[in-house]
Amino acid sequence: MNLSVELAPHFGRELILRNPVMAASGTFGFGREYANLIDIQRLGAIVSKGTTLRPRAGNKTPRIAETPAGMLNSIGLQNPGVRRVIREFAPVWETWKVPVIVNIAGDSVEEYAKVAGLLDEVPGVAGLELNISCPNVAAGGMAFGVDPLLAAEVTRAVRSATSLPLIVKLSPNAHDIVAVACAVVEAGANAVSLINTLVGMAIDVEARRPVLGNVVGGLSGPAVKPVALRMVYQVAGAVGVPVIGIGGISTARDALEFFMAGASAVQVGTANFVNPQAMIGIIDGLTSWMGSHGVEDLREVIGVARPLVQPT
Repeated sequence: MNLSVELAPHFGRELILRNPVMAASGTFGFGREYANLIDIQRLGAIVSKGTTLRPRAGNKTPRIAETPAGMLNSIGLQNPGVRRVIREFAPVWETWKVPVIVNIAGDSVEEYAKVAGLLDEVPGVAGLELNISCPNVAAGGMAFGVDPLLAAEVTRAVRSATSLPLIVKLSPNAHDIVAVACAVVEAGANAVSLINTLVGMAIDVEARRPVLGNVVGGLSGPAVKPVALRMVYQVAGAVGVPVIGIGGISTARDALEFFMAGASAVQVGTANFVNPQAMIGIIDGLTSWMGSHGVEDLREVIGVARPLVQPT
């Protein structure tokens, strides 16, 4: 059975995954953290923790709060900076078979482009995911992701700075996520991933204060899956590039819903905290489902839930 997927078709540099199950940024560190827990080489790809031009300490604690059917986080893009990532992590990635895509963020268009330029041609870096949708930082982040013009501007700048395949991660907090998706594709994105977290908060009724040190944070987990699925369905019908579905995916059946809505691949995030073996289970579950339903190529089911789309 064929589970492979190409995320940068008609582009000079290929980004081909052996299967469509990817580790989502911010939930899998830089890959090494899970290397002793699961066989990471079985994954379709790993998307690294968000990386910025300079090191970031992140937001004040507490940074994580459990919610019904999900979790809130306000990490604030804590990371060691792109130069250290290149120096310490890229040489390890180069020895792996699984492709590693670096998630990048910045406070300005110029910072995004600078980070992308530094990562260009670095052995071990298979592609970039442009994070214009983080709700947990004061500058940059989601500000770019909610405005089609700003989203296109930063995408265009990064596209000019790198020859790597480029994925743009979209915010569910945008007024019109389809307009943003179309804008970044026109500006040079090879694929789009969605959704990032929804903005939410929790209050400690005994302390009478917000639970998170940052007051608000990003909501993820099964609670956001219906929203994510709807947005993937909408965006997949509007753009001509691969769509990567994210949001509440923890089983093969969850992933199949996103494929049938039009996604070519999926990213798994919060489920990794609950069950480090979740992605392996999804890969095995997809293979089992395809075998029991006579599906030889996963592409046969991509978009089948859409109007006028029939299996190939």
